[in-house]
Amino acid sequence: MLRRLLPHPLLTILLILVWQMLVNKVTPGNLVLGTILGVLIPLITAPYWPDIPRLRSLPRIVEYIVIVLWDICVANVQVAVIILFKANANTRPAWVTIPLDLRTPEAITVLASTITLTPGTVSSDLAADGRSLLVHCLDAPDPDAVRDEIKARYERRLMEIFE
Repeated sequence: MLRRLLPHPLLTILLILVWQMLVNKVTPGNLVLGTILGVLIPLITAPYWPDIPRLRSLPRIVEYIVIVLWDICVANVQVAVIILFKANANTRPAWVTIPLDLRTPEAITVLASTITLTPGTVSSDLAADGRSLLVHCLDAPDPDAVRDEIKARYERRLMEIFE
């Protein structure tokens, strides 16, 4: 019975928290509305989620979030330095193909989102077979190093979380 009412309990909790952050004021009405949304949205979208992703390790998830937040901060500074102090002729934009070892759609989506959230990089395409991701880098003097860093820093951790 509880599984039918809350098909994705973590999503429900996340939606309630996000709602509270969006309204920026904790009141009984906001909490009730957030709870209603947190219950209804997963119920309505449940048919489109045939498999619930299994997350393996909460400490790994927290570690991943901290690393991504740190990388976003560092990349903001790096992009600012590139824009303010580096001549256009000296920048080396590049398209980098990242071969994927990830297989679950949720893990690939998190990786692509992480890359796009990090300033200076954008995930632009996923191969039809799901085995590679095309990424554009604002300044990549060594595209192989960018590929290796993404695989070591993000993909390896996502494999530990999702697979």
